Amino acid sequence: MKQTITDQLADLIRLNTSSLPDDIERALTTAREEASSPAEAQVLDALLENARLARDGATPVCQDTGTLTFFFSVPPRTDVDALRKAAEDAIVRATANGWLRRNTIDTLTGASIDTNVLPGEMPVCHFRTDPAAKTVTVSLIQKGGGSENMSRQFSLPDTTLGAGRDLDGVRRCLLRAAWEAQGYGCAPGILGVCIGGDRAEGYLVAKEQLLRPLDDHSPTPDLSSLEHRVLREANSLGIGPMGLGGRTTLLGVKIAARLRLPASYFVTVAYCCWACRRHTATLETEGGVS
Repeated sequence: MKQTITDQLADLIRLNTSSLPDDIERALTTAREEASSPAEAQVLDALLENARLARDGATPVCQDTGTLTFFFSVPPRTDVDALRKAAEDAIVRATANGWLRRNTIDTLTGASIDTNVLPGEMPVCHFRTDPAAKTVTVSLIQKGGGSENMSRQFSLPDTTLGAGRDLDGVRRCLLRAAWEAQGYGCAPGILGVCIGGDRAEGYLVAKEQLLRPLDDHSPTPDLSSLEHRVLREANSLGIGPMGLGGRTTLLGVKIAARLRLPASYFVTVAYCCWACRRHTATLETEGGVS
């Protein structure tokens, strides 16, 4: 029997919440092999065992199953309302099946939204039309509250950091973000970064950078160089996994740049913990979505 869009998105949620991407698990394994102390090795062993148990049991890799953010790439004339409704239905199913924690709170009343769905508000869905596309692709990222709390936005120049409106100033911001996350952001983490844009676009673009695989690099040479430098320097700070000391504080740094206004120079950091839950799927959309 052919799967519906809701079926496919529910399967994506179950995979995403329980299985680390291969590149993340490889990076953790490499960090374990290069651990500089028994304490660092012990923490990384625990993270890798946690990942294995979650994958084998199809259970959440972290108790905070995060904000579900979907990035859809769609052909022209796609019915995006139908895709949004399918995502909502998939989350209701995933929550009922225990793949997601009841993880959504009404901010004003403090009441739990037990389905994790409020139509039009939760989940978060972004749609981008690709004129050349023939199919719908969707990337899902689940970013938990602990790492969300460690996200940062800087406005340059910043005299407290000695950071001007240049890439060295950006570097100083990113190292400060890594430093402030120690002990709070469940290191080793990943920095998704946007230079420029307005405040809202900065956070969106920064979060999108977390979808990039760890082994890629920016196509812009200056940004690629900065990614490598910040990763190297952050890992020399001695923060280590869970802030307990060691060589691996960050697994990756991914930077993009956007146009800005003359009066503004924002550096926006989307911090993600070691449990970087992101997967991409191509949807079979026959049956009215496109």
